[in-house]
Amino acid sequence: MAQTGARLTGLVDVMNRLLADDGCPWDREQTLATLRPYLIEEAYEALEAIDSGDVAGHRDELGDVLFQIVFQAALRAREGAFGIDDVCAAVEHKMKSRHPHVFADAVVKDSAEVLKNWSALKAAEHERAGKKRKTLDGVPATLPALLRAQRLGEKAATVGFDWPDVTGVRAKLAEEIAEFDAALAAAPEAPRDAAAQKAIEDELGDVLFTLTRLASKLGFSPEDALRGAIARFSARFNAMEDRVSSLDSSTDLADAQMREPRTLKDLTLDEMNAHWEAVKRILP
Repeated sequence: MAQTGARLTGLVDVMNRLLADDGCPWDREQTLATLRPYLIEEAYEALEAIDSGDVAGHRDELGDVLFQIVFQAALRAREGAFGIDDVCAAVEHKMKSRHPHVFADAVVKDSAEVLKNWSALKAAEHERAGKKRKTLDGVPATLPALLRAQRLGEKAATVGFDWPDVTGVRAKLAEEIAEFDAALAAAPEAPRDAAAQKAIEDELGDVLFTLTRLASKLGFSPEDALRGAIARFSARFNAMEDRVSSLDSSTDLADAQMREPRTLKDLTLDEMNAHWEAVKRILP
């Protein structure tokens, strides 16, 4: 299946045709600002295709992501800044320079050493370019909050600002939850004044931030963990709704009222919980 990427030139030709004077009016009206949301949207659609196991869909969505890259490069080329060839050359140079164990004579023993070398090489590149960078630099503010928190925690860990093991993070999580409980106990009833509401929000944020470091320590992405929880919740909730709408007299639940086809709005919380538990036995 080894491929050379020769078809990329065809996509570039398509882009140039769309932006020609007699090309597509919509494409010709676009700017980097108007294209910004499409790049994010296409990236998430590619992730969704991966999660669903849709191989053909994944191919198509990667194409959409690639088109956004070609589109933005074409707009920069029209400014006289750079073009798609410059993008390819820059990333090719970067990958080769940061993999000296593959493209030069450096030796590494494992992936952890690869990551350590990557960070050192990246820092050296910035120093040569005269860019003074702090430890946490390089994590985009536009990342989803959980992912950004994970990356910031990982960056801090590179200089030793981290717990030595999972036990330490778990203890910190317990501490943060206790502080959240204290803030909530200080103003248990809504509406709360602005200061109390801010205190609760801040403590909840600390809990979430600590959870992202715990996830990293355990070896998985908090973003992926939450996406999995969302998928499970959605599947169970939809199944519960289907179950309620299709109930009839053959249902073996003890409560006769629960045998009547109804919507979720017609049920008490206890009734919904009974259905939820029944669904969980089918969709663990």
